[in-house]
Formats: sequence, structure tokens, C-alpha cells
Amino acid sequence: MIKRQMYGRAGFDHDDPHPLPHQTYAALVGGPLDGLLLDITGRRPEEMDDGVTLRTELGRWPGGRALCAPRADAPRPSGGPGVVRRFYCSGDTP
Repeated sequence: MIKRQMYGRAGFDHDDPHPLPHQTYAALVGGPLDGLLLDITGRRPEEMDDGVTLRTELGRWPGGRALCAPRADAPRPSGGPGVVRRFYCSGDTP
């Protein structure tokens, strides 16, 4: 199971708005989770190719899931620390 810890921008009401410098993240773009970081530390790049579904209260359906995936034309990351990928949210589902 993919660890799904998200980190917000400064001032965003979240449990821990400060990501760690030695962790690896995907930046979420668009949709209800726009601007958040998803912790993908320890995941191989090929595990992330199909994207993720993330439970959120911020979408069209509270308690639903946001659908986020990398674009096919985006290069694969090296897997080093920091933000190494962008996941684009394509919609949400109940």
C-alpha cells in the first residue's frame, strides 16, 4: 500500500505543513488538492506511473477520492530527495 502523507502550503490547515528535506514528494497540480505535496519516499518510479487515488474532504464529494497521475510525456524522476514528480488531478469520484 502506498504511503499517502500529504503536506500543505504555509498557512494551510493540515497536520504537518512542513515536508522534510530528505523525503521525496510529488507535487499535486489542479483539482481539490492543488498545491499539496504527496510523500512518495521509498517508491520506485514505475510504481507511480499509473498515479494514485487520494481520499479528500475537499472535492465534489466529501470523503471521496481525487484521481491524480503523472502525464505520459513527463520524464521519470531520479528518485532523489525533494519534489521529483508532478501528479495532475483529472477529477474526483465518490
